[in-house]
Amino acid sequence: MTPWIILFTIACYFALLFVISWVTGRKADNAGFFTGDRKTPWYMATLAMIGASISGVTFISVPGAVQTGGYAYLQMVLGFFVGSIVVAWVLIPMFYRMNLVSIYGYLEKRFGLSAYRSGAWLFFVSKMLGASVRFFVVCVVLQTLVFNLLGVPFSLDVVITVALIWLYSFQGGVKSLIWTDSLKTLCLVLSVVCCIGFIASQLGLTWTTWPTAVADHPTSRVFFLDNPNDGRYFWKQFVAGIFMVIACTGLDQDLMQRTLSCKNFRESQMNMVVSAGVQIFVIGLFLVLGTLLYMYAERFMPSGEVRGDALFGAVAWSEEFPLFIGILFIVGLIAAAYSAAGSALTALTTSFTIDILRANEKQDERNLTLTRKLVHCIMSLLMVITIVVFYELNDDSAINAVYSLAAYTYGPILGLFIFGMACRKAVRDKYVPLVVVAAPLLSFILKSNSEAWFGGYQISFELLIINALFTAAGLCLLIKKK
Repeated sequence: MTPWIILFTIACYFALLFVISWVTGRKADNAGFFTGDRKTPWYMATLAMIGASISGVTFISVPGAVQTGGYAYLQMVLGFFVGSIVVAWVLIPMFYRMNLVSIYGYLEKRFGLSAYRSGAWLFFVSKMLGASVRFFVVCVVLQTLVFNLLGVPFSLDVVITVALIWLYSFQGGVKSLIWTDSLKTLCLVLSVVCCIGFIASQLGLTWTTWPTAVADHPTSRVFFLDNPNDGRYFWKQFVAGIFMVIACTGLDQDLMQRTLSCKNFRESQMNMVVSAGVQIFVIGLFLVLGTLLYMYAERFMPSGEVRGDALFGAVAWSEEFPLFIGILFIVGLIAAAYSAAGSALTALTTSFTIDILRANEKQDERNLTLTRKLVHCIMSLLMVITIVVFYELNDDSAINAVYSLAAYTYGPILGLFIFGMACRKAVRDKYVPLVVVAAPLLSFILKSNSEAWFGGYQISFELLIINALFTAAGLCLLIKKK
């Protein structure tokens, strides 16, 4: 596949995004940008939520990881479903009842201004770094495949692609993102299904024989119940998945913007549960694709030539495959990456404008619009700078650190909400920032020494829960005495 074919594919996809964005967002006001006017049908929000849960990293890494991890990730996805039920019946009715534009407004009403700002800043830092590193991975892929061959420097590659994202999310906000994310979901599923079908045919498998072939392959193991010290142990992943969804979906402004755009909390609940159920199926498709990719590599590629994250692209672009498979890979990749970046920009704009600047309380509609657009531009610039810094560092450890950031930033947010909903006592609000800083530090110390202190036990995804418990314990110390 030539760079020009890839660029043409990307151009066609973005042209479609711009059309959708213009049609849906041309009359959008601030309410449309921030909440979608709360008129989104639940099935559209469901499609958007499914797409939002899948990033470019998921598209590349989940199939590549089955060699070492099998289908262990599915254990966590099952926990996601249970966590989604908790979000649907506990958090969503509360958010609708309080009529929140930003979900962190709950923290101000429950604790005070310091807790509110702490939650908003934790989300801001986590989302900016997390979105940037996910987009960085895709920018590197495009730089290798396209822009290096055209002599375009990486910084210009990032500026161009972020500018395109800024353009289609600038006007309509959530109102446009619901529709563009729905398109992303359809493109992802179509891409994966077509790739599964073609690779299976290349292996001489039919639609009736490939399920058995996949099930018999050593990479298809789902449940790990034998070693509690293993990071893949079922109960560690399942329970962590429950709390991961509560914290990283139910308490994430980016994802909850889509859910809270529904007409009422009943439709929002329907969207939450259905999207979680369909997500199990979609992630299952990615895992099945991973097994088929390794079966193909074992048969047709030299041993150890390509593995991990590079496998999907290497197979899709191999000479044995027709052009449309490579195009499907590109469409799936950009659909996952660019839509996720667009939604992150919208959520960052909302959080910074509403939570940090509090512009909605201080400005009229016209000035609020100007502030919102200015903040959107600044967020885009910050994302460009962050991605370029990642590239210049060129340090895998730095990137990996960002991937684990969610446990350290969403943990305190989860702890704040758990304490706030479970305990009605007032706390000394001005000391809350100290707690949300101390909790991640204590969690880091515990994780670093867990093997030595607990007989080889490795803390993995449960770090999020531990961080939340430290936060809740710290808030207990701040309870006001009568």
